[in-house]
Amino acid sequence: MGFAVWRRDGKDAGMSEEGSILAGWNDLAQAGGAGAWAPIDFRGALNDDQYAAVTAPPGPALVLAGAGSGKTRVLTYRVAWLLHQGVRPWEILLLTFTNKAAKEMLGRVEDLTGMGRGQFWGGTFHSVGQRFLRRHGEAAGLERNFTIMDQDDAEALLAEIIRAKDPKFTKHKEHPKPSVIHNIFSYARNTRLGLADVIEQKYPWLEELRGTLQGFFDGYQQAKREKQVADYDDLLEHWLLALEKDETTRHYYQKRFKHILVDEYQDTNKLQADIVDTLGADHQVMAVGDDAQCIYTWRGANFDNIRGFGERHPGAVIYKIETNYRSTPEILEFANGILDNQPETEGYRKRLRASREARRKPVVIAALDTRQQAQFVIRRIRELHENDGVALRDIAVLYRAHYQAMDLQMELSRAGVPFTITSGMRFFEQAHIRDLVAHLRFAHNTRDTTAFRRLAELLPGVGPKKADVVIKAAGEAARREGKSLIQALTLDAVILKVPEESREDFKDLALTLQNLEEALEAAGAAQLHPEGPEAAEQAEDQRLEQGALFSDEENSSDETRIANEQAQVKAAAEKAFKRLGGVTPTTPAAVVKLAIEGWYGDYLRNLHDNWQTRREDLESLIGFAQRFGDMNELLAQLVLLNSETGDRAVEPDADTVRLTTIHQAKGLEFPVVFLIGVADGMLPLNRAIEEGNVEEERRLFYVGATRARDELCVLYPRVTMQGGPPTAVQASRFLLEISPDTYDMFKATPGLF
Repeated sequence: MGFAVWRRDGKDAGMSEEGSILAGWNDLAQAGGAGAWAPIDFRGALNDDQYAAVTAPPGPALVLAGAGSGKTRVLTYRVAWLLHQGVRPWEILLLTFTNKAAKEMLGRVEDLTGMGRGQFWGGTFHSVGQRFLRRHGEAAGLERNFTIMDQDDAEALLAEIIRAKDPKFTKHKEHPKPSVIHNIFSYARNTRLGLADVIEQKYPWLEELRGTLQGFFDGYQQAKREKQVADYDDLLEHWLLALEKDETTRHYYQKRFKHILVDEYQDTNKLQADIVDTLGADHQVMAVGDDAQCIYTWRGANFDNIRGFGERHPGAVIYKIETNYRSTPEILEFANGILDNQPETEGYRKRLRASREARRKPVVIAALDTRQQAQFVIRRIRELHENDGVALRDIAVLYRAHYQAMDLQMELSRAGVPFTITSGMRFFEQAHIRDLVAHLRFAHNTRDTTAFRRLAELLPGVGPKKADVVIKAAGEAARREGKSLIQALTLDAVILKVPEESREDFKDLALTLQNLEEALEAAGAAQLHPEGPEAAEQAEDQRLEQGALFSDEENSSDETRIANEQAQVKAAAEKAFKRLGGVTPTTPAAVVKLAIEGWYGDYLRNLHDNWQTRREDLESLIGFAQRFGDMNELLAQLVLLNSETGDRAVEPDADTVRLTTIHQAKGLEFPVVFLIGVADGMLPLNRAIEEGNVEEERRLFYVGATRARDELCVLYPRVTMQGGPPTAVQASRFLLEISPDTYDMFKATPGLF
């Protein structure tokens, strides 16, 4: 029979690792006084599914905890149950993913059992790895006093290695920056794939640099050993290496940790899963997670870890926790429908059951476009807030990608509805958006030297003073050579003012600006003669035929001037036409497209690991620019929108609508949820469709839907202008698969609700 476990209702008391667990509880009872502690009623505190998992016998177990089913409760009560069975705190290893989750879980365990969190080996994978390496790092080549580098320090060290091995590497415009290279290395290490395989799968444009990057990696690893420093990935890699090399230590911890509990198991990568499997060689692992919420494979999470758990731990028992305490029955029926068409895995199918009373069905809204979608959301938010008394903070708008909320942010700002972006900055405040706008501003007005400085300072070794030197030299060269300021940027006298390591990039930037200048000239001519160059010629011919109004000399002069102007316009248009791949640059949208496809596109790819996401944000500006026929108007709106959003400082606890990506909303819940952009190409993203990652997009839709407690509204536009002219789209394939009986379908009209 095990010891009794008591729920805390008094003050703390603890025990040493070497002490008797029974003596510890006796001390607790004495410290708290009579009645300060009450026995835990496991059966009364848990539902049938939870109780079965919490009281599971020793052995491998996979707990599939559906959304809103009380996963954290299961883990904390499992710890309490193990203590009740006589397991000592230091025989339990509890692994989580975030410091917040670790603190919350260990705090709940302490509140529930009275066992101080210091009695357990528990925390994030990285924090537990650090604790292990302080004791046993010698097997992996680490001394006890090794230091841990943060991300910036690690990238700085890698940059040193790159400079030492190839001083000219970072000066080449096509080469990735150290931050991107570090991310490549990190992905390879966490997935336990070879560097060559990672380059082939995720970075094929770097294939020619494979040998060079391998040399950088080897040098980086050696430098860390020599300096006795470790980056975050080392805390996991060296932990596993020490276990593999030191048989005595490995056997000790395999016997010591009689129970290994892993939270959010669906998010583990290959390295983390191998650590768990090595420590759990006696198959004493209980993995808790939800295969339907595996949405991070793009950063290394391995879906096969949870799906293949039973193969790696023979005899594993699957426990399903399917009672949901968050959402209404109607929302859960809709969410279950999302998963009905996912590939079947034996024993993994779950159906969430509601514990709440019925309310209204989810609503699906087919809007004309993203602006009408935004206007409907705002109208419904006002009705909920003003008529039903719903606090704004209880309303969330979720989306697959940041750019999909652009119209909504604009409309919310114009309507005066306060909102908070919890997944990053507001759309027009993002650095890459402001960088692209700076291209347009300077090409449109070369006296806007602030825009030029912003662009120039993106280059290595160029600060405000150096940018001023360059622009001054360009102005002098332009006057001397009789060229425009932008055309003068590529003259030798100007290039020599740029730091040597940045000259290639600067030349590409200057060429992009020259292309934009030419395109703007063509666009300006098209606005003067909107029917095209031929109509312009006819108009001028007709004017010249009215020779009575002019002398022969004047006619001759006019004819020459007009011919020259037309020739210049045609030449500029033809150049830009070729660069745009057959799109005549006579609109602001075409000019924006030209800017994206210039120097800045390569700059993003080589500087940021998430360059594809940033590129999608930029491409959304093409559709935005389609609304304007004049570059002046477009630029004015871009600046005004940035000003409008930038001035709205919001307190974290303020009553504001929450806007966030589905990824960032995982683990959260809201009374009212709007899911926008649920159209093919948006959810799932076109990129995911092309790469064959459709099933992860399905899981994202499921995660988004299960954030809602009381009301769920799913919207999609029938027309989108993402990346170009208006294009018809259809509802997401996932939405079309769901039974229409599970939701109410409407088209967005002023009379709705």
